[in-house]
Amino acid sequence: MSPKELTVIARVVAKKNYEEALRVELLKLIAPTRLEEGCLVYTLHQDNIDPALFIFYETWASSAALEAHRNSPHFLRYVATVGSMLKEKDVHLLTRIA
Repeated sequence: MSPKELTVIARVVAKKNYEEALRVELLKLIAPTRLEEGCLVYTLHQDNIDPALFIFYETWASSAALEAHRNSPHFLRYVATVGSMLKEKDVHLLTRIA
């Protein structure tokens, strides 16, 4: 573990009737993001009880790597596409301490 590593927990909730459409768009992020320099872990989870709830667990080599991801063409396309599908979202940037 490098002291520069950054963990991200991103929580995304689909509006009613948009669960599958949002899932499709989220899955499109996986392959290109995992190829990005500095992407150490990038996993997507869907809640077993609430299918509208998705959680990303990410680890980045640095905040610069995360910033590059946020400016990547595939991430910017995702942001432009899913706005009307989202009920809520929140992102937590974490530093591992143990």
